[in-house]
Amino acid sequence: MNSNDVTGMLDTIIIGGGQAGLTLGHHLKEQHRNFLILDANQRSGDAWRQRWDSMRVFTPAKYDGLPGQPFPADPLSFPTKDEVADYLEGYAERNGLPVIHGTRVERLWREGGHYVAAANGRRWVARNAVVATGVSQAPKVPGFAAELAPSTVQLHSSQYRNPGQLQDGPVLVVGLGNSGAEIALEVCRTHPTTVAGKPTGELPVKHGRTAARYALPVVRFVGLHVLTLGTPVGWKAAPIFTAHATPLIRTKTKDLAAAGVRLVPRMAGVADGQPVLADGTRLEAANVIWCTGFRHDFSWIDPGLLDGGALPRQHRGVALDAPGLFFLGQEFLYAAASATLPGVGRDARYLAGVIPHAGQTAQGGISRGSAAAAA
Repeated sequence: MNSNDVTGMLDTIIIGGGQAGLTLGHHLKEQHRNFLILDANQRSGDAWRQRWDSMRVFTPAKYDGLPGQPFPADPLSFPTKDEVADYLEGYAERNGLPVIHGTRVERLWREGGHYVAAANGRRWVARNAVVATGVSQAPKVPGFAAELAPSTVQLHSSQYRNPGQLQDGPVLVVGLGNSGAEIALEVCRTHPTTVAGKPTGELPVKHGRTAARYALPVVRFVGLHVLTLGTPVGWKAAPIFTAHATPLIRTKTKDLAAAGVRLVPRMAGVADGQPVLADGTRLEAANVIWCTGFRHDFSWIDPGLLDGGALPRQHRGVALDAPGLFFLGQEFLYAAASATLPGVGRDARYLAGVIPHAGQTAQGGISRGSAAAAA
């Protein structure tokens, strides 16, 4: 790269233009900071547009708005994924946020006390870098998926849109988290459907408007204020939350059973091209939908900034050993709700208060102003 590829020195680069990056951008703009948001997608909100057609969020609209802009819907309704996407696009436009779309960062490294992000033959230099790429980074599929018969249609939940993608014959949904439950309930209307797996738990109330009025405010409070890294119960819960699927919220096992979905043990392997369950049972499946979650993909970040390929030692998103490096929108970054629409605002507000300004230094990764940051 030559000098013509380098923009002027920025205060902050935000990598990722989803709800986390946009919310932080809102706060930094209020502080009159010089920053850019680099987004791999072509439009703000595309990460939501790319999910399955019938997807709706689990939180009511009254909790889905970002700072300064309530969600424009019935407060007790549950927005569709496209409504969320359009809201995020409008949020970026109304706030005049400096988002560069179609820019997937290929490398991030530290050079001369600054951070450098490279993408599309260009590079940006900033005093601070915030990784806000979210939790749905790289689809996670077991290695034995390659052993399924070539005739089997295989889709990860991130690729599934609707039952029209499937061929005739039985469907096996692997994984009984919320995505698996919701997708299984949909495809069972057109295909014989089996779900392999066991849920972590189930919300003990019926999801809907009544829950939005009475039960979900309690769930939100627990997710924001009880299950945090600042409480003993939160410290104990964090590894469980990050290692297992979220308890079933809208579609429960009884709903699946009532719809004719067959519930079986987890899938353990493949034999003769067909799925094999943990109890040794072989299944016939013309279609397999992998609802097996996602894994982090930080391969584009200089390994020296990470801890064995994972998040570095950090406190509330502030890297402790890499001054000027921050993370946002990760699962249980500070609380159980950290990666959600209702939870990202508090984490973003905190980071906006600790990201050092020009002329300010970061002590051990935490700026002098951290004590005054909003909690």
